[in-house]
Amino acid sequence: MPQTLTIGAVLTAEELAERLADTATQALIDEARLSPKPGLVDSRSSGAHQDLNLDLMVRSAHSLTPTFYALALHSWQRPADIALRQDIGRLGRAGEAQMMAETGGVNTHRGAIWAMGLLVSAVAMQPESLLPQHIARRAAKIAALPDAFSPKKFSKGSHAVQRYQVPGAREEAQGGFPHIIDCALPQLHRSRSLGASESEAQVDALLAVMTRLCDTCVLSRGGLPALNAMHQGAQAVLAAGGMRTMAGKQLLRHLEHRMLADNTSPGGAADLLAATLFLDSVSQPHTIQIN
Repeated sequence: MPQTLTIGAVLTAEELAERLADTATQALIDEARLSPKPGLVDSRSSGAHQDLNLDLMVRSAHSLTPTFYALALHSWQRPADIALRQDIGRLGRAGEAQMMAETGGVNTHRGAIWAMGLLVSAVAMQPESLLPQHIARRAAKIAALPDAFSPKKFSKGSHAVQRYQVPGAREEAQGGFPHIIDCALPQLHRSRSLGASESEAQVDALLAVMTRLCDTCVLSRGGLPALNAMHQGAQAVLAAGGMRTMAGKQLLRHLEHRMLADNTSPGGAADLLAATLFLDSVSQPHTIQIN
């Protein structure tokens, strides 16, 4: 089982912020190390990436710990309003700058800062309410608010959203992270209950996202044919019983060969898997008493 967020008898805002930051960082590291992941950096290789490797991903994750701490501290027991949205945006942009300084300008976790940052903030807003659905709804309320200070720049993901008219990371958050709540978490729990190892269950959770997500990282590199191949390949693995079966493992190898041939990497799905691992950890049974 993954490391869980163990809450003591009494927590101050600072203590909770520290534990949330550590849990979010560990979720990013666990996602990066998880293997095998088609097209993605993992403990075996750099997948379809020329500028990324596991060591860089781990260093990037550690560089974000202060950002997650600041987000949790600033969100402590606050309502979802414009002032909070602007604070979260400011802290997220500062975290992105720190990440880029650590990686020499390589975008390792920009999407993860958005998703994980919102969820960390949503936990701190109401730490006595830790059902994943409730956390996701609070995150959605924040994401729906405007940030007047957000820079008006287009990323590769936003270009893909505009070109293919599909929902992107912003819409995923504003919708309450449906690919986490409806796909990844149920599959993670189902695979565990069927006897899969923890790494197998986590890969299955990633695949559940890959069956449905309009991953803008895949669209940017390979267009609609690559996205359709990802959807169909991930569905085939899960239909064969997932990673706990020999058939599932064989079909995953086929999917990986196709994604490497297309030079595609499901980075959006990876961000959502890390967020899934975070929510799974913080929602484990425990008691919080606020000081």
